[in-house]
Amino acid sequence: MNEVVWQFEAEDGVNASVNSSPAISDGLVCFGSNDGCFYALDVNTGKKVWAFDTGDTLFSSPTISAGVVYFGSRNGHLYALDVKSGKQKWKVRVGGEVFSSPVISGGGVYFGSMDGHLYAVETKTGEVKGKFWAGGGVWSSPAIVDGVIYFGSDDGHLYAIDIKTGKRKWKFLTGDAVKSSPAVSGGVVYFGSMDGYLYAVDAKTGEKRWRFHAQHQDYPYDDNGAVMAGVISSPAVSGDNVFLTSFDRHLYAIDSKTGEEKWKFRTGDGIFSSPAISGSTIYFGGAEGWHGHLYAVDTETGQQKSKFKATELSVWSSPAIADGVVYFGTMEGHLYAVKERAETADAPTPNPAQP
Repeated sequence: MNEVVWQFEAEDGVNASVNSSPAISDGLVCFGSNDGCFYALDVNTGKKVWAFDTGDTLFSSPTISAGVVYFGSRNGHLYALDVKSGKQKWKVRVGGEVFSSPVISGGGVYFGSMDGHLYAVETKTGEVKGKFWAGGGVWSSPAIVDGVIYFGSDDGHLYAIDIKTGKRKWKFLTGDAVKSSPAVSGGVVYFGSMDGYLYAVDAKTGEKRWRFHAQHQDYPYDDNGAVMAGVISSPAVSGDNVFLTSFDRHLYAIDSKTGEEKWKFRTGDGIFSSPAISGSTIYFGGAEGWHGHLYAVDTETGQQKSKFKATELSVWSSPAIADGVVYFGTMEGHLYAVKERAETADAPTPNPAQP
């Protein structure tokens, strides 16, 4: 996977870490950076079409709908820009940082804030339609299925909210903050918690189906010697499998019905990047030593297909895939476009599932 289609460097270079995940629409790749700028690049060439300066860090991943791109900023605003021109349509200020990525449904934009609320605002005007107090900061991005909004909070709960009334249907308590964004499939909500577990709960009742401990004994430590535990990434569901990355350095494949582990794949450091699936391949970012990589792993076997060394720092951005190209950001301020499943120049070594 070493054939680079193009590479773009954000304007502030190494201080412009790209942790948000790109969105692709109308021939553009859109993403935010820690330099405070939101960029739109030509999808074929990587050339900058426009940039919009918010003045603060952008961690929220964008959503594009009906020619408008929506994203949040650490400065407490949600922005709506014309995707072709980059001109601001509106912005709305809330009471805390917006790291949550917005979701569009029925004329509303739904997103969380670190002020502890989930917000609903009008897509056309940015007018606040309502807000729900979640007891703690909301980093998690919402998922909306069958008229219900699912999202996590730093108070340790996953919430289910009726989209019409804004009333809580149920909440489910975990052992720590829920920063992971939920995935809903087959009447089940899958999500991770900073307590180190992946949970599966009934979408209607909030009752636990199962939980899986995503904490292998080979976990990493921070600079102070403390364990870096927990699951901040969001699961991906495909067929009978749930795929999840964890701070414990592993990508897991878990049976969606039983919660049993099928295989695990080890990297060199804790993983923030959420997995993306294309065909029989899972893509996600991570690191080995001081080098950040994009990994490609077989969905059935857990065997590494290839890896692409992208940076001297880790890759936190979750990849986006379109037309045979994988797009992802790096902590050194680059956005890469690389072809799917090409072989790497630095000859990947086998990295089988661990026993």
